[in-house]
Amino acid sequence: MAPPRPGWSRRAQYGLFFSFLAVIAGIAVGLFLLALSLVAPKTFQSVRGAALDVTAPVTMALHEVSATAEGLVSGAGDYWDAAHQNAKLKRDRKAMLQRMIEAKAILQENRQLKAALKLRERNRNTVAAGRIVGSSLSSPRRYAILSVGTRDGVQVGMPVRSADGLVGRVVDSGALASRVLLISDRANIIPARLLRGGLPVIAQGRGDGTVDVRPLEVGRNPFRRGDIIITSGTGGLYHPLVPVARIVRLDDDGAIALPLADPANTSFAVVEPPFEPEAGAAAAREAAEGP
Repeated sequence: MAPPRPGWSRRAQYGLFFSFLAVIAGIAVGLFLLALSLVAPKTFQSVRGAALDVTAPVTMALHEVSATAEGLVSGAGDYWDAAHQNAKLKRDRKAMLQRMIEAKAILQENRQLKAALKLRERNRNTVAAGRIVGSSLSSPRRYAILSVGTRDGVQVGMPVRSADGLVGRVVDSGALASRVLLISDRANIIPARLLRGGLPVIAQGRGDGTVDVRPLEVGRNPFRRGDIIITSGTGGLYHPLVPVARIVRLDDDGAIALPLADPANTSFAVVEPPFEPEAGAAAAREAAEGP
């Protein structure tokens, strides 16, 4: 039989003994305080005050710890609420910016549509008005697609313009859409003149979105930056006095101009009959033969 473990038994006995002493001491202190409160209330009150003074620092320390813990919890909650509100404000701001951009785009489109409608009202001979649904800005050939076709009376060779100026001429027409050769294409040559002074010039596309402008008479360069080029009506295809381009750079004997009607910024355009029907027929034959 294994011998008993005296160390473990001694510890258990000591623990039981001191616990018993603590209970007896607590009962004794309680009885003493009870008797003191009955026999000498004033003395008991003094004892209570002394006990309060002794326990007050501990109570205050515990209160500070509790307040600090509550502050940390509430601060974390406030920080989370602030971060959540900040994220919501950022989302609202982004959505508002998107709506503002959409509103500006709609406003610009409405202005262009109103200008195209006014242009059609002024030009009683307007064939059709449509939306420019696409253009080739990176290709050497410069075309635009117009959302009107033969069903609307559009024919090959008809000039196309917007409220800003000349866009080009129709080179291919389907039932619902037409292909327009832009004035910035190399194959498009426009008889024009300088608005300032009426000097006759020739405007030809450069294939890079700009127009090359040359005077018919050789001599001193007559152009200035900012000059406006308009159609002259010569040749019978384009109506006279239609804005074409604005001079932005001078060459040795000519100038480089930017079209006033940029398909990238133009939503609507109108198709007009040729200034002279014979010129329209010639343009149609030229388009059928190809560049």
